[in-house]
Amino acid sequence: MNRLLTVLAAGVPLAAAIYAPSASAAPGGPAATAHSCAAPAVKAPAGTQVESVTAVARAAGTFEVPAVFPLPAAHIPDVPAFCDVTVTLTHPGQGDHAHVRVWLPQQNWNGRLQSVGGSAYAAGDYGTDLAAAVKGGYAAATTDAGVSTYIDASWALGADGKVNTGLLQNFASRSEHEAALLAKQVVAGHYDRAASYSYFTGCSTGGRQGYMEAQKYPEDYDGILANAPAVNWDEFEVATLWPQVVMNEQKTYPSACEFKAFTDAAVQACDPDDGAKDGLVTDPAACGYDPRRLIGTVVECEGKQLTVTAADAEVVRRIWDGPRTASGRKLWAGVPVGADLSGLAGTTKGTDGKPVGTPFPVPAEWVSSWLKKQPAFDVSTITYEQFAQLFKQSQNEYDKVIGTDDPDLTAFRKAGGKLLTYHGTADQYIPTDGTVKYRQQVEQRTGGAKKTDDFYRLFLAPGTAHCGLNGQNSGLAALTAWVEHGKAPKTLPATLTTPSGRSVSRNLCAYPSVPRYQGGDIADAASFRCGPADRH
Repeated sequence: MNRLLTVLAAGVPLAAAIYAPSASAAPGGPAATAHSCAAPAVKAPAGTQVESVTAVARAAGTFEVPAVFPLPAAHIPDVPAFCDVTVTLTHPGQGDHAHVRVWLPQQNWNGRLQSVGGSAYAAGDYGTDLAAAVKGGYAAATTDAGVSTYIDASWALGADGKVNTGLLQNFASRSEHEAALLAKQVVAGHYDRAASYSYFTGCSTGGRQGYMEAQKYPEDYDGILANAPAVNWDEFEVATLWPQVVMNEQKTYPSACEFKAFTDAAVQACDPDDGAKDGLVTDPAACGYDPRRLIGTVVECEGKQLTVTAADAEVVRRIWDGPRTASGRKLWAGVPVGADLSGLAGTTKGTDGKPVGTPFPVPAEWVSSWLKKQPAFDVSTITYEQFAQLFKQSQNEYDKVIGTDDPDLTAFRKAGGKLLTYHGTADQYIPTDGTVKYRQQVEQRTGGAKKTDDFYRLFLAPGTAHCGLNGQNSGLAALTAWVEHGKAPKTLPATLTTPSGRSVSRNLCAYPSVPRYQGGDIADAASFRCGPADRH
């Protein structure tokens, strides 16, 4: 559970608060005059019915974010006074109730709207991201899509045991679009003028939502900051259960400590490839470290001396390699070299004291509820052959609904939209290669890298875990400069953390370039230049 707490907490996009453009930067100047807080009149989006509209005036001070399992309560200080508007809507005949929440700064509005996405199976935010946006001067919006919390997938099936297609459609795409339409109405009604620019920000599930907006509703936002995006949902959700299948099929369960020994060895071997020994693997795809090199090595885990076996090495090899069919056909990317293997290959002690696998809840829920339609299904029983069948089933049943992998961004480009993404190369939950693959597909559809760079840029963050740059990178500021002033980002300044805990500054390079050491202090971004990746 601590693993889940860590990743969900990391998924909070605080960059909005730290790097947000100042209020005075807004076109036409800030809205300094205080406004009354009243429920505005709104027009229901097509296919929906507005059930209620409420408005509550929130005083300036510390905002209390409620505890939502598995995250504890949070306390956000120095939040300015805002009007909290909630619009509840339904799709007649479907029995859903989606809540769109819009926070409106009572003073010093910067003229912009920022919508924020969700995490895992939560479609929206519970207050942390909204507060960060309001502190940056934005009107902020989110939606719960009528579903539930981070790891609560109880909404997947109806009383008849069949998939609740209405709620899945809400979660996949429909509610985010409707939230955009309603938020713009609420903003215009409150301030007596429309937002000059509209942005969407999110990471993980929020990143996927941003990509879906660009693909399906290209006119909703001027700029989209979608990090570590959970695109290719129907494929990677099954693929990320692969480490558990491997351990169960191989009947070998390395501990987190043993997994770390393999990761450390691979990082040590491939770290110098960019010219700098800083503990960061710049290009994991080019790392050819063979885990069998560690066989026979003694590692100390919780006070015990353990010898790495050939069986341990085979488990790691298969996890790094990624899921394959019984005939050897590659299905998806594996966990990147340098990422924490215990994230998806978690283990614990069973009742007999022997280790057993503990699947990450998100892919486990996807397989048990949406594929097997049996919430109590034991995913530890899945064989290699069954895994390949489930992977294909997920593609066939859900790609068109929630795949979020349509590379045709023509309409988004024509609308003038800008899409900006960073993805950590040590992402332990969403393989970075999936995002790279999508970017390559967009290039093919658009007519090459140069034309794609005109509206869509991807930055890979060396050695960075899932959503690990939130609060440290300047993505929103770069996106705003691109949208409002035409200044496309060539690099993104970031602070990275090495395995030893040392902070180093880097300028993230626009894909496909990677940082190359030029000499000097390895903690200084000026010591690196962007250059081509050295793929072998």
